[in-house]
Parts: sequence; structure tokens; C-alpha cells
Amino acid sequence: MEPIKQHRGLVYPLDRTNVDTDQIIPKQFLKRIERQGFGQFLFYNWRFKDDGSQRDDFSLNDPKYDGASILVGGENFGCGSSREHAPWAIQDFGFKVVAAPSFADIFYNNCFKNGILPIQLPKPVIEQLMEKAEREKYELKVDLEKQTIDDGDFEVSFEIQPYHKEMLLNGWDEIAVTLTHEDKIDQYEKQNKGVKTLGIS
Repeated sequence: MEPIKQHRGLVYPLDRTNVDTDQIIPKQFLKRIERQGFGQFLFYNWRFKDDGSQRDDFSLNDPKYDGASILVGGENFGCGSSREHAPWAIQDFGFKVVAAPSFADIFYNNCFKNGILPIQLPKPVIEQLMEKAEREKYELKVDLEKQTIDDGDFEVSFEIQPYHKEMLLNGWDEIAVTLTHEDKIDQYEKQNKGVKTLGIS
């Protein structure tokens, strides 16, 4: 995964609560086994009509948000089923950071596993960010090392578990974290080579 240390990007405001994983990536698009290619189906039922043409009434179709890489959403973002395709679609579309007042636990943890930084912020702060992003093209700087977000006029800090922070700073998934202990794994294997386990020859 690509490490995240600092990121500056255009903000897209999705002022909806309880955005579930089926809305993020509808079930009919879960046929791929690779992680790429899901971005085109992100928020599909909101972005497109039945005939496949774009809806004019969904904000992500506004050219103002072309290239947005920071998604600001409402409470309980990522609720519903545990499908990992949801963060895959968000990342493949181009979002690197998702900020919200609260997240569903499984979605929140799946973000870290896939190189997305989920940031939980107080609701009044989220509302302020949304208001600015709805009014004009609005950029934010996210500094993971300092755990801050700022737009040049104000700065707010956010919390993140040290384990998750280390994963994102280094671009590690869980397999990569395990491999940081490769020397200890090799040592254990050498010490226990040929050792019989009870009931197993």
C-alpha cells in the first residue's frame, strides 16, 4: 500500500447519515476478485439513472468536485454489511481520506487495511467542513504524523490508535506487519524444526 504521511486534497461533502456499504458499492458489482475497478460503481444508485446516464441531482456528479480526494460524510458512515469492497470502491475512485462524526466498526477497520485514513471528528466540525465544501472549491491538508487537519484558517486535531497510524505511515497491511517480525518467525521455526506436537506425528 502507498504510505500516507501528509495529504492535501479537494473536499467532497456527502451530507447523508447512515450511508451503508450497499449504497457505497451495490451488491451486483461484487463479482470481481481483484481490488481494482470498483471506483466506477461507487454510489452507483445515487450517481446514475436506470439507463446508465448521470443524475443531475447527486452532488458527486458536479464538476466542482472532480478530483476530490477527501470525503466528508455524516454519522454512522459505512454501516450495513461487512463487505470490504466498500473501501476498495472509495479508494479506487480516488478518495484517500474519509472524515465523519462516527463510523461503523468493520468499515472503519477495513479502511486501515486498505490504505484509507478514516478520521472521526465532532459533528460541529464536520458540519463546518461540509458547509465550506458546498459553498466553494475547498481544500484541506491532512497531516497524519501530527494528527491534524487544517485549511489555512483553522486547525483541528484527531485521534488515531498508534497501531493504525504506524500501518498507514509505512504503507503496511496486516501481512506486512507480520513480516516485520520475520526474523523472530524464522528463529521460532528453526528452534521447533522436527518437534512433534501432541497427537501429531
